[in-house]
Amino acid sequence: MSLILGIESSCDETAAAVVKDGSQVLGDCVASQIARHAAHGGVVPELAAREHLVAARPVLETALKNAGVTFADLDAVAVTNGPGLMPALLVGLNLAKGIAIGHNLPFIGINHFIAHIYASFLDGGAADLQKKETYPILALVVSGGHTALLLIDAEGQARLVGTTIDDAAGEALDKAAKMLDLGYPGGPVIQKTAESGDPLKYHFPRPLTGGSGKAVAAQHKLNFSFSGVKTALLYHIRRLEEADGKLEGQVLYDTAASYQEAIVDVLCRKTAMAAKEYNVRTVVLCGGVACNSVLRERLPEALPNTANLRLAERKYCTDNAAMVGGLAHYYFAKGEFTPLDVDAFARLPVISKVPFVNFTK
Repeated sequence: MSLILGIESSCDETAAAVVKDGSQVLGDCVASQIARHAAHGGVVPELAAREHLVAARPVLETALKNAGVTFADLDAVAVTNGPGLMPALLVGLNLAKGIAIGHNLPFIGINHFIAHIYASFLDGGAADLQKKETYPILALVVSGGHTALLLIDAEGQARLVGTTIDDAAGEALDKAAKMLDLGYPGGPVIQKTAESGDPLKYHFPRPLTGGSGKAVAAQHKLNFSFSGVKTALLYHIRRLEEADGKLEGQVLYDTAASYQEAIVDVLCRKTAMAAKEYNVRTVVLCGGVACNSVLRERLPEALPNTANLRLAERKYCTDNAAMVGGLAHYYFAKGEFTPLDVDAFARLPVISKVPFVNFTK
């Protein structure tokens, strides 16, 4: 058995959670900074770090209280040490180190990207990782910082088979919301605005899908690109404003719906293509953009019948500490701890193995 405290501060959520045996979330707490960053139209790293400092103690105390435990009951402390915003990461990292030292607990650094994938197996789902029929797994990690496809086999070997060559899908949604003067964060507000619109009213490009009539280069077959969609939206807005003035009403709703449709369409097409090519048995949808209702509805329809879809609960799609404490269980079980002099890292490193695969062929 393990009882692990997870801490998350990679971007603009301060979170803590206590997780039992890698799956059962006993108590968690998340403090959002959306209101603080809304005025800037995006996350300001230095401001995020200051907000983490303010929220850290009450969030930590709430998670422990909700779990009904104290530091003395814990077996280890885990924290996201990357990828993410460096000023924000350092707050959580140093907090976790202090707890580890002060309470003589093993310390475990967690890769945020892999934790998002594991989030789909929380609350009892970890049992499926023991089953042969679960593999291979294809994870679509889609957020403001990442849009990638990771293939995982039954021995825990992993490789990135597709990634964005420019902007992530979440970033494209945030930038679109800013261009349309809808507010922040972009994903939820674009979705809400799109609910009143026609997704087929306007056509936005689907980069790297061959839609332009030009064959996609082999190395980009499973890659993503969203910068061109943003550019197309910019020109679309200019044309409409020159013709009719302010972009509002049904035209605005149709624009948001059509733009969202382009992004969801590409995500579904590429994931389905990869699922077929690698004959995967499980597809995992995770990351902040996985909260999008249209994507959650459309992806199952696009996948081959041989692939089962695992959707992370919405509360585990956005940044949270439950996924951190859950993933840490597998390092704890193997006695693989992190040196206390470890540093934070901003960019996603090469991933060749994941720790949560217990089944071996």
